[in-house]
Amino acid sequence: MRRVGRISPMERDELAAWLRLTLTPGVGGTAARRLLVAFGWPQRIFEQSPQALQACVTAHQASALLSPPETLVALVDATWQWLQEAQASGAPVRAVAPLGHPLYPATLLDTDDPPLLLYLLGAPRFMVPGALAGMRCLAMVGSRNPTPQGQDNARQFARALRSAGLTIVSGLALGIDAAAHEGALAAGADDDATPATIAVVGTGLDRVYPSRHLDLAHRIAAQGLLVSEYPLGTPPLPGNFPKRNRIISGLSQGTLVVEAAPASGSLITARLASEQGREVFAIPGSIHAIQSRGCHALIRQGAKLVESAQDVMEELHWPAASQPPTTAPSATPAMGDTMHHSLLEAMGFDPIGLDALQARSGLDTARLQVQLLELELAGLVGRLPGGLFQRMGLA
Repeated sequence: MRRVGRISPMERDELAAWLRLTLTPGVGGTAARRLLVAFGWPQRIFEQSPQALQACVTAHQASALLSPPETLVALVDATWQWLQEAQASGAPVRAVAPLGHPLYPATLLDTDDPPLLLYLLGAPRFMVPGALAGMRCLAMVGSRNPTPQGQDNARQFARALRSAGLTIVSGLALGIDAAAHEGALAAGADDDATPATIAVVGTGLDRVYPSRHLDLAHRIAAQGLLVSEYPLGTPPLPGNFPKRNRIISGLSQGTLVVEAAPASGSLITARLASEQGREVFAIPGSIHAIQSRGCHALIRQGAKLVESAQDVMEELHWPAASQPPTTAPSATPAMGDTMHHSLLEAMGFDPIGLDALQARSGLDTARLQVQLLELELAGLVGRLPGGLFQRMGLA
């Protein structure tokens, strides 16, 4: 495991200057970066005259820069307290990493709109200089309402890719995001030299959204990293989530879309990845499932069709380690009834309703429902909304 020195803590005045720059209304990332190039550290920006500032920004922006935001003092106090809170040995560590900070991921500097400031929460071994250098990261994104097969694919692909040494990056959302994080955590050992998974969130790091992922967020912080560009206290505003997608794709050498409906947020991430010069991968699915249409559209547009974790590794020219299966393993119900195999064959791999399955299998309703329940309990069949069923994995 990497043994390096600790990061020198940020001084309170420096933190206040960075927060003031990010909070100044009307001054976005592009203008802020121009100011940093011209004057260096944020403290120096606020020492300039209006005339000097107007060489980089508009008069309105210059005026805003010279008037501290009303919320600044409270945010500095809250952030400083968050950073200073006593941590038990081995507990997750907090950090604020602005542009140029040793913890700021270098891959983000190659994007058009790198965040000025990142809030980080993660395992102590990743919060030291050089710990995040040279990471091989793959973003995995997809539907918040996946099919059982899509959710299983996400979990199995993430586990296989993590076992090959990749860090899985996603957004802590419901559905595919959560399954990708879970799969990576299932493969990652507690003493790994690189994060098992990175969650880029759309809120402040003092909040977890959705709230049902509180336990998942704690486990990510123990084996990986939580990352946000949003100040503490930021609620889950709808506009924040599409914006944070550029960080998900920017941290990664490639983006794998597992399932995506047309016009979904996952397609935004895929587009951003393409614009950033990253590889885009997509898993094909059923022609009858709306969750597959976004992936099929990406493949038509040139995304790489993926059937296994090995496909991703080969396309990115990364050596592959020994990997577990990328899809649910074939299994046999405990009762060993060959009729169940016949039912699976009748079902196929597309979603199917009870009436259609009864017509294909020739089973009466009571017997069909009993066998479906047994297959569900064995993990071979998943139940979809609308009374549909779908065969899982390679069963």
